[in-house]
Amino acid sequence: MSVYFLCLVLFSVGLYCILRKRNLIKIIIGIVIMEYAVHLFFILVGYRMNGRVPIHSPDQTVLDMVDPLPQALVLTAIVIGLAVTAMIAAIAMRVYEKYGTFDITKIRKLKG
Repeated sequence: MSVYFLCLVLFSVGLYCILRKRNLIKIIIGIVIMEYAVHLFFILVGYRMNGRVPIHSPDQTVLDMVDPLPQALVLTAIVIGLAVTAMIAAIAMRVYEKYGTFDITKIRKLKG
């Protein structure tokens, strides 16, 4: 149960970075931290103590198998998250080229 709490703490750290920081790079890092907290939570949901590989055989019971669905979902989410992070970083670089700063409070004050 404590690992689920640690996932919540990690998610809260990422949420804090998004809500309280004013630097675009720190906000992107907060998004990535939140994303990895969700991935870790999904993997922990499908994990079983002393579980075995999810290959069905007639001589063993189904009760002790690890659930493969969260693993597949997390693998897909990692690829999608990487693409989204690359896109957000590219947008941040374009903002820096145009305004010369990563500070969102200064960007809001500039015109053009």
